[in-house]
Amino acid sequence: MGMTGPPTTASKPNHTEKQPRRCAMNPFHSIKFFVLCHGLLQLSQLLVSGYLKSIVSTIEKRFGLSSQTSGMLSSLNEIGSAVFIVFVSYFGSRVHRPRLIGCGGILVSVAAFTMALPHFIMGRYTYDHTTTNNASTVSDICHLMPKDQNLNSESCSVEKSSSGYETLSLLVVGQLLLGVGGVPIQPFGISYVDDFASNRNSPLYLGILFAVSVLGPAFGFVLGSAVLRLYVDIDKLSAADIDLEFGDPRWVGAWWLGFLMAASFVGIVSVPYFFFPKEMPKEDSRDPEGEVNTDKKLNELKSKQDDVTQGLSLLQFIKSFPCILLRTLRSSVYLLVVLAQVCMSALMSGLTVFIGKFLEQQFTVTASFANLLIGSIHVPGAVLGIILGGTIMRRFQINLRGSAIMCFAAIFASICATAPLLFLGCSTQLVAGINDNVHISNSTSGLELSCNRGCSCKDQVYNPVCTADGIEFVSPCHAGCMSASFETDGKVVSYTNCSCVSAQTLVKPGTCGSGCYELLLPFMIFLTLAGFVATLCQTPSFILVLRSVKPEDKSLAIGIQFMLFRVLAWLPGPILYGSAIDTTCIQWEKKCNKKASCRYYNLDLFRVRYIGLQMLFQCGAFLLFVMAYYFLKKETLRREQQAKMATKAAVDPRVEEERKRLMEQDDGTKLHLESKA
Repeated sequence: MGMTGPPTTASKPNHTEKQPRRCAMNPFHSIKFFVLCHGLLQLSQLLVSGYLKSIVSTIEKRFGLSSQTSGMLSSLNEIGSAVFIVFVSYFGSRVHRPRLIGCGGILVSVAAFTMALPHFIMGRYTYDHTTTNNASTVSDICHLMPKDQNLNSESCSVEKSSSGYETLSLLVVGQLLLGVGGVPIQPFGISYVDDFASNRNSPLYLGILFAVSVLGPAFGFVLGSAVLRLYVDIDKLSAADIDLEFGDPRWVGAWWLGFLMAASFVGIVSVPYFFFPKEMPKEDSRDPEGEVNTDKKLNELKSKQDDVTQGLSLLQFIKSFPCILLRTLRSSVYLLVVLAQVCMSALMSGLTVFIGKFLEQQFTVTASFANLLIGSIHVPGAVLGIILGGTIMRRFQINLRGSAIMCFAAIFASICATAPLLFLGCSTQLVAGINDNVHISNSTSGLELSCNRGCSCKDQVYNPVCTADGIEFVSPCHAGCMSASFETDGKVVSYTNCSCVSAQTLVKPGTCGSGCYELLLPFMIFLTLAGFVATLCQTPSFILVLRSVKPEDKSLAIGIQFMLFRVLAWLPGPILYGSAIDTTCIQWEKKCNKKASCRYYNLDLFRVRYIGLQMLFQCGAFLLFVMAYYFLKKETLRREQQAKMATKAAVDPRVEEERKRLMEQDDGTKLHLESKA
């Protein structure tokens, strides 16, 4: 029972009885315990990457980044992954997979700590604010004087020194380390589970791991929701010194705190992997005949894992990798299914990075609330879809053709649920000098109006105010406001004496918003439904990958699969989405005469291009799964024809000759392809 060593001899029956009992009590010889540990590690690893996605809009605001740059930062971890995934393909099952997974987890922990360091290096966060009821010292209201160019230059110098842009290199290094550390975790974990779990339970275990892999980002978004409610400099300022309120458009949360918490979690759950054995008996392979039969089955399993790459050195493997890659991609079903998964992975990579930003802009919610919605509603829906998909596979014992049908049916249903999202949103609020035709711009900057020409407003200032008739100005100065009304605690109630609005119009601090908050609930319902039905195909698609290649090529096929994910989906996906989002920007923030983050978007274009990209990838995945089903059906018909001919061969020898001729023709074709490879 559960022995991993050589079989005991018949002369020592007492050892034969005691050793299995000791192994059975060892949790590190149980595949179920490995699934538990691996689920926790995947949860913590993806908690880090999910948390990074939850703070994208905060990182953009803190460092002054465009969406394209933040998308590039989010995908940097795939560079290290794409390089080292080749080594995962080479090592396969010849290395101690659990220990290598544990080393990867430790490296992920180091990466998370590294990404928190910029906060402790850079200065305090600065913003435009009103702190006193003395109008002569208020910096963001209208002062009737010539524009002071030296003051702008000084502000630029202060912003440049406090922005901490150079500390972004630490985020880059952390992302690269995160990619390298995450390389062995999922491929080695999946192959280890599939090797030693029973054929009946393997889909369920994989479904659990895939569900946890989605649950990790969910916890990341929830963690982001919690820490972003805390002020970014909470460790440097007392509560009394923080005069910016949560919900203000200038608010920046404590983005660094989540990295410290996630790094600690990853380090703890990585420790058990150093105690798992390199090989363990296959689940449900034990029988009453004794451990000798168990060891035979284990040896058979090990022999299956020895493929043609096992006899190659590392240098020889790297040189021959292109040929091996072509040999693996020769399977039409494998290639089509992996490409379909690439489409869905590209969709998810862009969706998860910018969905928080999308909700913030479309429905005027805080980054904390957007992350809470994603982590508590959308991601759990995807988790349920993955679990249900694995359960259906296990309950009905669905074959490969059924798996393909399940995949393209789920993607089609997801497309239908995504289509209404194109229409759930509003247009951009009217902003004076940007998209408001009533207030005509008088300068190339787009913010200087005839009513605020003499106010000496700074170009880089951002402290939005909203009038009672729904017109937004980027600051009280740009609204021509010369005074402000304060509460006893110094909080601004309203701005008065504003030359750009009528005397009776009230000017309040804060943004006007898009006015689409009531559409947030139906949007989240359709978004969650689309994610739920799409993830039903997660487990069937991976089963198609594992069963469409030879058993000895399994580790290599998984390695190639994840390499294609990284190169074709996870690396370019966020950059593509970020570039599309940047094309919808109508007003950029300027720092030292350089373009920084976007302040205002054309929300209609934002919605159409963001959701449109999602539907484009869904349609690509649907077509590829349909093609995979076609090839599976064709292969099944060919095998049925050969089986019928074999049955008739006992009666008619001519049929047997024809069947042998077809088999020889198939073998000749295979040899010809292999010689080319």
